[in-house]
Amino acid sequence: MTETVTTRVSLGELRGRKGRTRADAPDAPDLGQDFWDKAKIVQPEPKKSVHLRVDADVLDFFKAQGKGHLTRMNAVLRSYVEARRGS
Repeated sequence: MTETVTTRVSLGELRGRKGRTRADAPDAPDLGQDFWDKAKIVQPEPKKSVHLRVDADVLDFFKAQGKGHLTRMNAVLRSYVEARRGS
């Protein structure tokens, strides 16, 4: 099993890294022309707009984490669905 290494960085640090690869990053294998010849563009399914009532403290928790709180809430729901489906 390959060990996964996760490093936390600030947005400023990330912006500073733009266009640069870590010195210890592994080289990606050459995919070859055959890969690109067979590649297909896959569009994600469009999301549905819903009206959802949630407890105030739940919404406050996600909003306190900053911009993108609805996306994070969707990710939590997605994780729950996948766990229940056994995906």
